[in-house]
Amino acid sequence: MSAVRLLVLGVVRMHGRAHGYVVRRELLSWSADTWANVQPGSIYHALKKMNSENLLARVDTGDEGRPDKVTYELTADGERYFDQQLAKMLAEVRRDPSANYAFAAAVAFLPTLTRDRAISLLEYRLTQLTGGLANLDVALDHGTDWGQPQHVSALYRLWRAHVETDIGWTEDLLSRLRAGEYVMADDAGHSFGSPDPPK
Repeated sequence: MSAVRLLVLGVVRMHGRAHGYVVRRELLSWSADTWANVQPGSIYHALKKMNSENLLARVDTGDEGRPDKVTYELTADGERYFDQQLAKMLAEVRRDPSANYAFAAAVAFLPTLTRDRAISLLEYRLTQLTGGLANLDVALDHGTDWGQPQHVSALYRLWRAHVETDIGWTEDLLSRLRAGEYVMADDAGHSFGSPDPPK
């Protein structure tokens, strides 16, 4: 799942019902175009595609034929999909450029999880990062033994620095969650990204 799809589902979810302009305005107000590569066209495409996949349902607003007034809401399938993909994007460590966008999108909706679930998913992520660090250390120690040119170790040192930073950041976030920081889905009060309470 792309970051755009998670973000679009998340914004529709938090508003209860939303049309493309509302989703676009919300995401641009978060500067998601820079940290998640969200472009206006991709928002409208995601809305239409997820409607065809029964993750979103069109809601009749009386303004048929006006694309910016087509309103959507999450279906039960969309709610399950949002939850599954959020968990996957938060917990999974991937080393491709789009993974950073996906992880940033998942962190944006972190408060929609219960505190225990968020901690569990981040602990799983931390385990993967720690294992990745051990793999890099072996590659640094034995890379030339395996026939790799000596200068390749510079790349391994760069990747190691990135993983160390990820580990430190994840440990800090876990400490904050364990200390009760942030309003999460199972806390008293309204957590960010959760559906707006009825008015």
